[in-house]
Amino acid sequence: MSEPEVVIVGGGIAGLAAAFFLRGTPCRVTVLDGAPRLGGKLAVSDVAGVAVDEGAEALLTRRPEGTGLIGAVGLSAQLVWPGTTAAWIWSRGEMHPLPRRQVMGVPADLDELARSGVVSAGGVARARRDLDLPATERGDDVPVAEYVAGRFGQEVVDRLVDPLLGGVYAGRSEDLSFEATLPALAGESRLHASLAEAAGVLVRDAQGTGPPPAGRGSAQPVFTTLAGGLGTLPAAVAAASGATVRTSATVRGLSRTATGWRLTVGSAHDPEYLAADAVVLAAPAAPSARLFAGVPGASAAAVALREIRYASMAIVTLAYPAAAFPCPPEGSGYLVPAVDDRPVKAVTFSSVKWPHLREGGADLVIVRCSLGRVGEEALLQTDDADLAAVAGRDLAAATGVRGAPAASRVTRWGGALPQYTVGHLGRVASIRAAVARQPGLAVCGAAYDGIGIPACVATARTAASHIRAYLGQRDAVPAAGHNGGQW
Repeated sequence: MSEPEVVIVGGGIAGLAAAFFLRGTPCRVTVLDGAPRLGGKLAVSDVAGVAVDEGAEALLTRRPEGTGLIGAVGLSAQLVWPGTTAAWIWSRGEMHPLPRRQVMGVPADLDELARSGVVSAGGVARARRDLDLPATERGDDVPVAEYVAGRFGQEVVDRLVDPLLGGVYAGRSEDLSFEATLPALAGESRLHASLAEAAGVLVRDAQGTGPPPAGRGSAQPVFTTLAGGLGTLPAAVAAASGATVRTSATVRGLSRTATGWRLTVGSAHDPEYLAADAVVLAAPAAPSARLFAGVPGASAAAVALREIRYASMAIVTLAYPAAAFPCPPEGSGYLVPAVDDRPVKAVTFSSVKWPHLREGGADLVIVRCSLGRVGEEALLQTDDADLAAVAGRDLAAATGVRGAPAASRVTRWGGALPQYTVGHLGRVASIRAAVARQPGLAVCGAAYDGIGIPACVATARTAASHIRAYLGQRDAVPAAGHNGGQW
């Protein structure tokens, strides 16, 4: 018998990680991606001679999946650490330190909140009521804004929680699911009447986890990246996986056959058909929904996937001479509350946050400006020059930077960020239940359990485990056909 064929649809970090986790399994793995390059939202290119990420530029160290994959593909020596983790909130035209003792903006220390000045005296007084209010009853899921505002008041939501969630999801706290976007806090909050006390437990736990990197202090940094940019990771994972990788190969159809699956690849005028014993869908929700539409018994998955909306955003990277800033930028960057109605929602002082970037341009300050929240699509429809000018003006208003940048780059991420709106966990459960009834099929990616690299890698490992188990059990008992639909 020939080795089984496994096809992975999607060449982002989740799909590539799934291919990597299937190495050593007796099967042939092919990764298909419709884009002309691999990597999905991970890409790197030069700005003024400095290699700067175009998409995700850091990963969490508290979850081991990301750094574990980096180590497994031989890139541990490339890990670098931030020079600072201090950040700011630019609110009401003033810079305020982002409180350190918080969980996605939910304060764990109300005295620190008061000292930051982010929230008014009246807002702090309202937030302190959290300590005395009875426990807030809630059902399976609620919007983040509703629950947090009920504990601390709306100002904490507007000035702290919303900008942090907006920076991660490009979404709005009145729509996003508390259970899906803040699962650890949601779980801990059921054990405490005070939400500040629940956040405090998580802050204390985070401060005590993980050994420090060699040569650093006693605390494990929250973030890390690769010296050449996280955009270098996909190629390394692809190479280490040993899989066959094809770009510009759009999968347009998926159907069951008597022995497995058939995929339709390419244009309707010149289709290519591939046979597979097992398939991993590592594509975003919308294309995955279209593929499920052709699979009998998978309509529930298609419906749930279509309910997952996506937000678009753009990253404008600007390089300025250091002398253009009246004062050297401090901290890793700043966030901007949506209620302040500014076009730029977040700024990273990349060459301050990541000291290794200064090695290629010591007299330059590299700045990443993030634009675009749900509902702000019109802003992103301007051309590159206009969008860069918008970012530059906003940066000048916040920092006083003078003159035009020495170089700029505009990267657009259309429909890039899944929105974990209220009910997301139920939708994911419905998708997985439908997938479990399809022999030799698995899903992974940012649409499910988290949009960060570690979360995507975790879903990839699970998908690979399902496929490996299915192939092993199918081959062990060939008369059982497709294993009764277990996988």
